[in-house]
Amino acid sequence: MCAVDTTPRIETRRLSLRPPRPEDAPRLARLCDDLDIVRMTSTMPWPYGLDDARSFIAMTAMADPRSDAAFLIELDDQGVVGGLGFSTGEAGRASVGYWVGRAWQGRGLASEALVGAMDWAARCWRKRVVAAVHFSDNPASGRVLCRAGFLYTGQVDLLHSRARREAAPARRMIWLA
Repeated sequence: MCAVDTTPRIETRRLSLRPPRPEDAPRLARLCDDLDIVRMTSTMPWPYGLDDARSFIAMTAMADPRSDAAFLIELDDQGVVGGLGFSTGEAGRASVGYWVGRAWQGRGLASEALVGAMDWAARCWRKRVVAAVHFSDNPASGRVLCRAGFLYTGQVDLLHSRARREAAPARRMIWLA
């Protein structure tokens, strides 16, 4: 079933992607208070505390699901292990970003979550083009994006990372339905 007026629950073989809930704040704060995780994102602060998690959850609850969608990634029997989100910029182009907690990296979870989310974006959200970016010092993220069908554009820009407190080279990628 494809609903675009609410953020749906997406099921994959091992994962559930679902909207964040207020009771997720403590777990989210613990997972995201890891500089090695948040420095690979552009918007997450460091240190990352309970107030940051609560603010994020409140912001996602107010977002328009026709243009933005935030998911927490749950692993069967282990709870929340990461996050994934789509946002739509001023030009109307959707972009996606994701992260997985350190203890769950290297197990194919980011790839599985992203493939499931891209399938939803194409089928239900009717997106035909989605952009992504990864910091050049995070080649693992590039491999995840490639597994989900993203292609490199050849463009490298300096992108500010809130956690790094500076800009760093980032490689732009694109996904075409």
